[in-house]
Amino acid sequence: MSKQKEDYYSVLGVTRSASEIEIKTAYRKLAMKYHPDRNPESSEAEEKFKTVNEAFEVLSDAQKRQMYDDYGHEGVNMAGGAGGFGGFSGFEDIVSSVFGDVFGGSFGRASGGRRRAQRGNDLRQQVSLTLEEAYSGIETDITYNRVDTCNICHGTGAQEGSGTKTCPTCRGSGIVQFSQGFFSMRQTCPDCGGQGTIIEKPCRACRGVGRENGKNAVKVRIPAGVRDGIVLKVQNGGDIGPNGGGYGDLYLEIHVKKHKVFQRDGDDLIVEKTISYPTAVLGGSFKIENIKKEEIKAVVPEGSQHGSVITLEEEGMPTLASNGQKGDLKIILNVDVPRKLSTEQKELIKELGESFEKDPPKKGIFDKFF
Repeated sequence: MSKQKEDYYSVLGVTRSASEIEIKTAYRKLAMKYHPDRNPESSEAEEKFKTVNEAFEVLSDAQKRQMYDDYGHEGVNMAGGAGGFGGFSGFEDIVSSVFGDVFGGSFGRASGGRRRAQRGNDLRQQVSLTLEEAYSGIETDITYNRVDTCNICHGTGAQEGSGTKTCPTCRGSGIVQFSQGFFSMRQTCPDCGGQGTIIEKPCRACRGVGRENGKNAVKVRIPAGVRDGIVLKVQNGGDIGPNGGGYGDLYLEIHVKKHKVFQRDGDDLIVEKTISYPTAVLGGSFKIENIKKEEIKAVVPEGSQHGSVITLEEEGMPTLASNGQKGDLKIILNVDVPRKLSTEQKELIKELGESFEKDPPKKGIFDKFF
């Protein structure tokens, strides 16, 4: 009596409504678990690997999956069957695609080869500045973590006095090949990673990787006039890449802190100043500190209103990457209307109001026509 086949969905551990991605993901995990290279002496794992492949062959093909859903295993046999993987010419392509993701190699028509050098990762770091520092620009040391060449083995991955030897698994080719049923599989050697050589005695500090995490410090110049949110690039400030691939870059994101006096609008600085009512009416002047803490004079025109703006040119922030050009300092006037007046002051204000009524502004030449 023949052994009843296990349900293909149960084999992959998915539901009958599983998507193509879910089926492929489940197959990928099981293929890694039961792959013959990972279980060289287990006949049970080899048999399980065949069952997983058989289930995936059917469920990854829309037509065969429909036949299986409608008629079970007999439906698959009618469609050309998975009994020995017969009739499925595209199976090699599927195995190549999925296993290439799993093991980093390729199958069937793959050629394998040495691992390529890869550029290191880019890193990002935030730098906080005061408005005064953004005005003048600063030179500062940035300390951060990155992956760098191992200080002990200097990137070789080997202990001092040790070297490399030909990988016994692939015999220096960087590729391993084995047969599984009717097809032949080739993949990158799992022991040497395709290098063809292995380290005799791995470095204890980096465990043979040749790279390690550590602190790094770079001195950078933040230019005058830098704005909040600007990103500066420090070339080769990122992680070191594997296999001599070189460094990534470090990106510095500038954050300019809020100032207790000044607000920034592009390259202009804005500040508020309260003046007395008489000064607003009659005009006058006052002293104010700029961003460099220098006292400068501001003139209030006669008849200034609450909210009027006095502009002091070239007293703002430096324009980034310009030849000394600067924005302006804009002073917003707040007119202080007194809330408490003495009897004498009230009388004077009353008299002033009455004088305006008795002596209205002179009419212009056009007013006589209206």
